[in-house]
Amino acid sequence: MCGRYYLRSDKQRIAEAFRVEIPPTFDILPSYNIAPQTMQPVVRLDHETGHRELVLMRWGLIPFWAKEAKISYSTINARVETLTTSAAFREAVKYRRCLIPADGFYEWQHLGPKTTQPYAVALRDGSMFAFAGLWENWNDTTTRERLETFTIITTEPNELIHPLRGPILHDRMPAILAPADYERWMAPADPARLPTDLLRPFDATRMSAWKVSAAVGNVRNDSPELCREAL
Repeated sequence: MCGRYYLRSDKQRIAEAFRVEIPPTFDILPSYNIAPQTMQPVVRLDHETGHRELVLMRWGLIPFWAKEAKISYSTINARVETLTTSAAFREAVKYRRCLIPADGFYEWQHLGPKTTQPYAVALRDGSMFAFAGLWENWNDTTTRERLETFTIITTEPNELIHPLRGPILHDRMPAILAPADYERWMAPADPARLPTDLLRPFDATRMSAWKVSAAVGNVRNDSPELCREAL
């Protein structure tokens, strides 16, 4: 599962990492405790030009057919094993694949029924990366407003994530894509030959994890200290 992540890079670094032009008026503030139901930057292909664009979407996918937005609380993640069979994701995986920029994410080690230890996870070289994601358009029939939302795809854990254990083993991790795979993931594809082979556990030797403060558990906390190693 991926329930929190952080993005501290400025828009210039994001533009360079994802080869996307960002309008001067597009503001991206660093966030060290990104939680579901918040608006976050997402990279996708413009359906008219085919070029990459950066847009803000809300985390928690709402399928186009949903009658109410509350379904988004259970769709912050999408399991790779059920992407093509789940009613919530099977259309999005065919036509609306995207990238979610990140600098790191958080995992909680369960030490007991009421005790957890949060960890930050990032790439060893400190570079940005992208979660594989899906996005959707949804029209609120009550307010007539249009909302774009996204979900982060999860896969099996690698050798770094799996040992974060207590009574409960970590059986999921976010699907992280290599930059060389960005274009293929987002590009239009034959629905019968989707690029789901890219959704595999990321190389654990290129990642690191460290203990962080329990303060990250409170979504109201948002400061650089949250992703620093706890003393």
